[in-house]
Amino acid sequence: MIGFLGIVLCIFASCKGDVSNTGQSVLDKNDAIIVLTDTFPVSSRIDSCEAIISQADSFLLGEIETSYGTLSASILTQLACPEGYKYPADFHVDSIDSICLFMYYSSWVGDPNSPLSVNAYMMDKGTFEYSNVYPTDLNISDYCSRDHCILNNKRIVLASEKRDSIRNASGVYIPMVRMRVNDDFERVFGSITSFESQEKFNKQFNGLYIETSFGSSTVLNVSDIALGVYYRFGYKKNGRDTVVHDMKAFYANSEVRTVNHLEYRDKKEWIETLKEDSDTYNYIVSPAGAYTRISLPIRMIGQAIMYRLVVDSLFMDDTKEYAYVTKRPYVNKAEVRVSVQNKNNDTGADAWLQPADYMLLIKEESMKRFFLFKELPSDTCAILGQFITSYDAKGKEIYYYSYDLSQLLTNQLRKPGDQEFLNMLLVPVSVERTLGTTTTTGTITGVRQQQTVSATKILSAENGMKFEIVYSGF
Repeated sequence: MIGFLGIVLCIFASCKGDVSNTGQSVLDKNDAIIVLTDTFPVSSRIDSCEAIISQADSFLLGEIETSYGTLSASILTQLACPEGYKYPADFHVDSIDSICLFMYYSSWVGDPNSPLSVNAYMMDKGTFEYSNVYPTDLNISDYCSRDHCILNNKRIVLASEKRDSIRNASGVYIPMVRMRVNDDFERVFGSITSFESQEKFNKQFNGLYIETSFGSSTVLNVSDIALGVYYRFGYKKNGRDTVVHDMKAFYANSEVRTVNHLEYRDKKEWIETLKEDSDTYNYIVSPAGAYTRISLPIRMIGQAIMYRLVVDSLFMDDTKEYAYVTKRPYVNKAEVRVSVQNKNNDTGADAWLQPADYMLLIKEESMKRFFLFKELPSDTCAILGQFITSYDAKGKEIYYYSYDLSQLLTNQLRKPGDQEFLNMLLVPVSVERTLGTTTTTGTITGVRQQQTVSATKILSAENGMKFEIVYSGF
């Protein structure tokens, strides 16, 4: 055991920092608090997953070519049943004047003047279970045959057009696309007149599939989808027959399941190309599921820290070996700073591909569980970082995400294992908060894998990431 400690001492001699024990010479060494500093090497590389879990509050629609492959996005959605609603007594299919599909979008990426053609179909082969979660690479053919488009005419959309847009109460335009459905769909949907429950409604109407058939320069950020049934009914008023026109809306809201189908063409090829640059830069691309893995030498860190916290040794008569008295470890500071390189410096076709506002640093082993069960950030598993703008010593603007791993490492050190490396992933996320004075205040209520488009280029660990740990023993 003594020989082992000697070997560890040689290994970590080059990492050893200054020891701050001022005023502790008057204390017994077993009572003194030891404060130490070490710097450890870390490594990073780009990684990817097949798909992410679709849990967004807005959805992508369209297709766009980028330096990170071609993204194609479509939407499958159920519609909320207006439980307890009843049409007028004399309502029948012929009472319907028209049915329109409404699609509202909050923004777009790409060329706002490039046309895209929108198509819509009934989900005629299956529907979703509300309690389940679905990946973004689900098989469309399991839910929709795409045999018959339900629109009266294929709709050509320009993101910048305001043909169907409306003004809200503040006078701001709300971009919208209005599409009338054909007679066949009117008869199918108009025959549904019972709205007892969402479950029974889903059996009568599985939902809609919305896609684009051409256009490779624009993707819409769709915020709301609704189906409006315009109908008329008659009644007597003051003894005279009166016709009234009304509308009933069926929404794709939080009460039903909506899934964004996302496909990145040639994903494997462009990720391999990015790996060739991994000694200098790493990349995180959303919603491609392209991440950066940061590997911390957790066994090395644990051995070095625990060795330097040894304060005494005792010879045990029963085992004929030495037992070592070690301070209980506590990590005071362990910052990982991720330096962003592509903020506002791309003037080409990909200038709109900017870094994510929020980036989660999460244990790789915990990632699936974290998003599947909608967990929240914690200091011991998943640490939330926000995009930060600052200045260096020369006054130059710099950008980064910062993570404090002190609590995570403290837990790891107190529960030692055989793990050689602690692998963590940088994952772009969207964050939900309770109402606060700004977008960064308020309690975090939800964290989801980001489904809006972003690209974050960072310095690799080998190229500029230092991992300094300040720790103590007591």
